[in-house]
Amino acid sequence: METESEPYIRLATLRQLHQVVADLNTARSFADTLQAVADGVITGLGFELSAVNLVRQDGDLVVAAVGGSAGAEALMAGRVGPRCSWERRLSMGDRWGDLRFIPYSEGWVLDDDDVPQWHTPGPAPRFPDEWHPMDRLFAPLYAGGASGGELIGVLSVDKPRNGRRPGAWGREALQMYAFHAAVAIGNARLRGNMQRALLRLEREQQALRASEESFRQAFEYAPSGMAIAEMGGDQHGRLLRTNDALCRLLGRPASAMRRFSFSDLVHPEDIGTLLRTSAEGGRAELRLARRDGSYVWVSLRNSVVADAADGPRFLLTHVEDIEERKRHELQLAHRASHDSLTGLPNSAELRARLAARLCATPPRPGGGYEDEADSSGGGGAGGVYVDAAGHLHGFDEFECFGTPPPVESAPFDGHVHTIPPNEDSSVDDGHKGLAVLFCDLDGFKSINDRFGHHAGDAVLIEVARRLTNGVREGDTVARLGGDEFVVLADGLGRADAQDLAVRLRNAITPPIRVDGRAVRVGASFGIGWASCGMSAEEVLHSADQRMYIEKRSRSKERRRAG
Repeated sequence: METESEPYIRLATLRQLHQVVADLNTARSFADTLQAVADGVITGLGFELSAVNLVRQDGDLVVAAVGGSAGAEALMAGRVGPRCSWERRLSMGDRWGDLRFIPYSEGWVLDDDDVPQWHTPGPAPRFPDEWHPMDRLFAPLYAGGASGGELIGVLSVDKPRNGRRPGAWGREALQMYAFHAAVAIGNARLRGNMQRALLRLEREQQALRASEESFRQAFEYAPSGMAIAEMGGDQHGRLLRTNDALCRLLGRPASAMRRFSFSDLVHPEDIGTLLRTSAEGGRAELRLARRDGSYVWVSLRNSVVADAADGPRFLLTHVEDIEERKRHELQLAHRASHDSLTGLPNSAELRARLAARLCATPPRPGGGYEDEADSSGGGGAGGVYVDAAGHLHGFDEFECFGTPPPVESAPFDGHVHTIPPNEDSSVDDGHKGLAVLFCDLDGFKSINDRFGHHAGDAVLIEVARRLTNGVREGDTVARLGGDEFVVLADGLGRADAQDLAVRLRNAITPPIRVDGRAVRVGASFGIGWASCGMSAEEVLHSADQRMYIEKRSRSKERRRAG
């Protein structure tokens, strides 16, 4: 019943792709940037071969960098393909957004053209989406990253490691990568121009006026934001000059910008990052305030412009809008941690949230925890204590037997032990714990069998909505898989947890309308309790077993009726 054809992308893969994109803007030279673009396809996107075909001044495309194969590099690097042949390729095949895919069944007509390539014949595919050696996949690179801009090159890729044509996520990732690769290539050219301008300003004192004009042109007409700020003294950081791109980005006129410093515009949470970058030079990602009060994510790169006689004079700051990249990163991260059908946290996210509340220290017999420091004093109402490793922990009056010894220099790690309520349900000791409610739907399989998976999906979406509406803000409702859901509810006693399970079961049982018909499902709940010393898997297994006990205790008719 998943709506996507590809499994969830592991968070490690997302981090790797994020790192590859970040590395594009850290290369020292234009040639290093091109090679980083080619290598990033191999390390971040799961292909074995890649080539960056760069548009020359005469319009033809030269193979400027090859990644993944020394043999392919020796065969292709430096070779030139006519512009007309490339335009023919980009007009053929299937359009996957900005990408161009030419299947082997159509690409044979390109075998003898004069574009450098490494494709070789191979057997027919064994299944529909298998990658054929003669398949071709191209990602055009446009100035500024936008598809309506000038074509500056073509990124060609081959040999997916999994042997399959890219699915929806793989295509989106390649298209996003091509966007950032084009921006990185443009920025590398811009950085080269800026560095040459600065070098002329330092070395050509006799031609200062001409050099200043060259700098002004590069500054004013840069496609991304630029600023010059004071360095040192009482006015450190005050903006002396800003270009039109930065003014448009922040929605402020140049005259108003001169009243600010970057510290006036940066998000309060990013002020430390700004101060470190301003003091040391270098690069940082932070948020700047627009005129309307909103914030935009930018990549801020500082260069210290020094006077040989007086030391540092001012900061030259390059500001690049990365809002779109940040948005894509958040979307990818959300897809990795949430169920695509219901929008609830998925199994991995559930386990992560549960594990974050647990430590490895088990409770000792009679209550409390083995790492607590005993003393002969009276019971306290709460505070902190030191464990055997010297870590400081929070506790409440149910967690220790006596007043913990004073601790002044121990580090505080913020952990408060998770303790279940009294096992004797007839005795309410007032203690509240982290309840784990394992929910399994009754009668769901028959809906799938009778009305199809579409109806089943609609039922799951409605059940997820009802569960979410039935819990408190701050509680977690997650889909474990299939028709299984889990609720994490903190601060509940045993009676509270039972009441919550009854309310949620009653919320699920009313009829659900699907395609004009009313269907019903029941729900069986098992209540487990999280406790430090247990793993997330052990907690979920305990709740799962209790759910099956509860399910078997009720007749089939009662289960369907709730």
